[in-house]
Amino acid sequence: MTLIAQITDLHVRPSGLACYRVSETNMLARRAVEAVNALDPQPDAVIITGDLADTPDPREYGGVQRLVSLIKAPVYVLPGNHDSATMMRETLIGVGPINEGENGKMHYAVDIGDVRLIALDSSVPGAPHGSLGEAQLAWLDATLAASTRPTLIALHHPPALTGIAHMDTIGLADSAAFSAVVSRHAHVRRVMCGHVHRAIIASVGHTVMTLCPSTAHQVHLDFVDRGHGHFIMEPPAFFLHHYAPESDVVSHLAYVERFPGPFPFFADEGVSF
Repeated sequence: MTLIAQITDLHVRPSGLACYRVSETNMLARRAVEAVNALDPQPDAVIITGDLADTPDPREYGGVQRLVSLIKAPVYVLPGNHDSATMMRETLIGVGPINEGENGKMHYAVDIGDVRLIALDSSVPGAPHGSLGEAQLAWLDATLAASTRPTLIALHHPPALTGIAHMDTIGLADSAAFSAVVSRHAHVRRVMCGHVHRAIIASVGHTVMTLCPSTAHQVHLDFVDRGHGHFIMEPPAFFLHHYAPESDVVSHLAYVERFPGPFPFFADEGVSF
């Protein structure tokens, strides 16, 4: 069994400043880390799929470093559109092989238990949309061809349309090229991403894309193209990706906050299940 926790879109701010003057992202990210650390069994790894910080501010990455240092499991990260890959490399310690990659992109592959994790860099400096680029897609194709180990691919921007117009306009520009690469490799079991701040499931190539909700605020669910969007303080959550040979990859949504229970199933007298 291999268990990987995915958290995303932390949007850490300088101490004392809320994101968009409303969302207390630092406190909410800390609560997400505490929820992951409380898991039993512990995950084999934690992947943070971008937007670790809200702006390229050294104070924010200092906060990110303090947060990730609290996580018990090995941590892997990749940049989102709010991040600076350069600042991540300069600031973050103990978060996987973030110095690997080429052409300014941060990408790498690691084996975690029974699966391989491939982390990609879809960030475009100074822009909200995503792009992998021809060189990184070629690297992905070659890396997938080198091993048939069950593989999970992580990137920030979703390589599929979500129906939320203002987010789709800043999605992954080369999603068709990414899907074509994935389609050539049957051992890709899951594509994991963030960016949209909602739990969304879609198909990419032959496999499943799971889009993870934010540890903080969520994007308001609205299928009408209004030319702009809003966020909403729905419950923060994360994904747990569970792999076992007999069941393949199963992705579970887990809420950060605690709720009443767990309670035992106990039937009243004369009642059976």
